[in-house]
Amino acid sequence: MSSGLQQLKDHGVSIWLDDLSRPRLESGGLAAMIETSHVTGVTTNPTIFATAIAGDGYTDTLHDLKVRGVGVDEAIEELTTADVAEAARLFRGVHEATDGVDGRVSIEVAPPLAHDAAATTASARALWEKVGEPNALIKIPATEAGLTAIAETIGAGISVNVTLIFSLTRYRHVVEAYLQGLEKARAAGHDLSRIQSVASVFVSRVDSEIDQRLDAIDDPAAAKLKGRAGVANCVLAHEIHSQLFTSERFRVLELAGAAPQRLLWASTGVKNPDYPDTHYVSSLVAPNTVNTMPEATLTAFADHGEVTREISPDDYRAADEVFDALARLGIDYAEVMDLLEVQGLEKFDASWTELQATVATALEES
Repeated sequence: MSSGLQQLKDHGVSIWLDDLSRPRLESGGLAAMIETSHVTGVTTNPTIFATAIAGDGYTDTLHDLKVRGVGVDEAIEELTTADVAEAARLFRGVHEATDGVDGRVSIEVAPPLAHDAAATTASARALWEKVGEPNALIKIPATEAGLTAIAETIGAGISVNVTLIFSLTRYRHVVEAYLQGLEKARAAGHDLSRIQSVASVFVSRVDSEIDQRLDAIDDPAAAKLKGRAGVANCVLAHEIHSQLFTSERFRVLELAGAAPQRLLWASTGVKNPDYPDTHYVSSLVAPNTVNTMPEATLTAFADHGEVTREISPDDYRAADEVFDALARLGIDYAEVMDLLEVQGLEKFDASWTELQATVATALEES
């Protein structure tokens, strides 16, 4: 089932699964995806864990936690870090074969900390130590406070998945935080070659919001722009990446062993059924990038996905034209991106509350 996925791999795209559960680990399902579907990493979030814990596979552990009198938040940490550590061990061979670039498993700092830099930094270090595996990635949202936490966490020698990136301005700030972190890490004597980071740019949510606005505009030009903004935003992020990671500043760090922070395309499941189910995979092919997919998207691309081209400088110009056209129709890019970040944080908080409720119920019933 992996012909389309083989093409992605051949073009230098790392394929990560956006899902994790204990049954997937214990059944051998994840191991099979590593072997047959070229999956080289996993991302997680509170909603993924809530769904997993609400199902089967955690009964004995939940009972043990209940007997020990463990509270809900501590139970969440115990359950999630155990799964992430087990997955990280499963990916250890990939990690070693790729010199630490792939074989990564992400776990997220609690969303309520998103506006508290010190608390986020402390939580990131605690999660890193609790998981205890060198191929973990700690997910930190790209809020203003998060940028400070990212620099501090990287500076402590901890690998980071920067999540919830929408605007190009914020992406530039994320790269700046990464470079600051590498400089701190170097000054502290950390081995830069052991630090990895990805910058997760969200895709489908951009189209969902802008398409809704285009539907309300009575202009033939509006219809032609639907479904184009999400990919265009990522293409322009790729242009920024190509500029910032060929700079003299990064070159100094690279000579000391640092790796570029890779772009990761997140939220790549298609939300509009009018679009091809592989749209956000086939449109965002570039070497040294990551595409993290829900299983349905991964299966669809394996079945009928095709790689026809890679992102090129011609795409940068075309992407600029998309946003120029949107601006002419009165769609304010900055306002849209600010709104998406607010909504994204609200969704993160809601998913955390859902996870807390799920674990509370599971403990009560165990």
